[in-house]
Amino acid sequence: MAKFMTRLLFLKRLSLLQSFMLLCVVTLIAVLAVITMEFAWAENLRLRFEETDWVMPSLVTAVLLTVATGIVTMAVLFYRWKLKRPLELLKRASKNISANDLDFRISYDSQDEMGELIALFENMRSQLEKNLKTLWRSVEERKQINAIFAHDLRTPLSVLKGNAELLSTYLPEKKLSEEKVLDLIHTMNLHILRLESYAEAMNSIQRLEDVPLNIQSMDTISLTALLDGSAEQIAKQFGIRFVSSVEYDNASVHVDPYLVMQIFENIVANGARYATSQVNVHYDVQGGIMKITVSEDGTGFSDEALSKAILPFYRGEVWDASEHRGLGLYVCKVFCEKHEGSLQIANGPNGGGSVTASIGTQVDK
Repeated sequence: MAKFMTRLLFLKRLSLLQSFMLLCVVTLIAVLAVITMEFAWAENLRLRFEETDWVMPSLVTAVLLTVATGIVTMAVLFYRWKLKRPLELLKRASKNISANDLDFRISYDSQDEMGELIALFENMRSQLEKNLKTLWRSVEERKQINAIFAHDLRTPLSVLKGNAELLSTYLPEKKLSEEKVLDLIHTMNLHILRLESYAEAMNSIQRLEDVPLNIQSMDTISLTALLDGSAEQIAKQFGIRFVSSVEYDNASVHVDPYLVMQIFENIVANGARYATSQVNVHYDVQGGIMKITVSEDGTGFSDEALSKAILPFYRGEVWDASEHRGLGLYVCKVFCEKHEGSLQIANGPNGGGSVTASIGTQVDK
C-alpha cells in the first residue's frame, strides 16, 4: 500500500509533457505488442490456408486500426488523467465568478502545470473577493456616514430654528436682555460653524474612523451649557422633561466640541426614544476623563440590546428606528474611542437604561 501511494504521488508530480511522454511510451509498447501478435496471427493464417491473397491486406488493416486505436486511447487517457478534472474546476469557477459568487474555493491536488494554473486562479479569485469586499465595505461606510450626517444635522437645525423663533418673538417686544440675546447669538454661531464643519467633512470623509479630531480648549461650564441647550431641544421634540446634574470644578478641557456634541446628542436622542417622561444627564469631569451619563425612566435595555446595541445598524425594538438607522450608539462608540475613551450601556438599579460616554481630555485647572 505504501509503495502504491508513493507511485501515485510520483505520477501527480509529473508535468504535462512528462505525462504525455509516459503515455506515449506505454501506448507504443502496447501497440507494438498487439502488432507482433497480429503478425503471428497473419503467419498462422498463411500456413493454414492455401489462398493467402487476402492475408496481407487484412494484416495492414489490422495494423492501421491498432495504431489508430492506440492514438485515440492515449489521447482519451491523457485527457481523463490530466485535463478533465482541472478543466471542470476552472469551468465551474468561471461560472461562479460570472454570477458574482466568490464565496467558494478551488484546489487541485497535482503539481503539474494545471495544478499551478488552478493555484493562480484561486489566488486571483481570493484577491478579487478581497477587493470586492473592500469596495462593498467602502460603499457601506459611505452610506453609513451619509446616514449619520443626515441624522446629526437635525439637532443643530432645530437649535437654530428654536433660537430664531425666540429672537423673532421676544426681541421686538424687548423681553430679552442684551446678555440673553448675545448668548443666543453665540449658540447659533456655534451651530452654524458645526453645520459648516459637516458640509466640509461630507466631501472628504469615507469612513467613521477618518473623521478629523479638532481639539479645542473650552471651559466646562460653557461646554455643558451648550450640551444642555441641545438636550432641551431633543427632549422638547419627544415631549419629555430634561434634567441635568454636574460634578466637576470649573476648568478648561481639551476636546473636540463638535464630536462631543455628536456623542452627546446621539445618546440623549437614544434615551429620549425609550424614556417614559424624563431623561437625566450627569456630567463628571475627573482625572482627565469627562463622563457623560444619560439615563431614562423607560423599560431599559433588553438582554439582546445590552450585547448588541453598540453594533452598527442594530435597531432593536425602537418604534422610531428608521430615524437613526441603528447608528446612534455605534457612532458614539467610535467617536469615544477617537477621544481615547469608551462607551458603556447598562440598566439602572431602579429600571431604565443608562449610557455612559467616557471622553479622554486634558484638564487645565
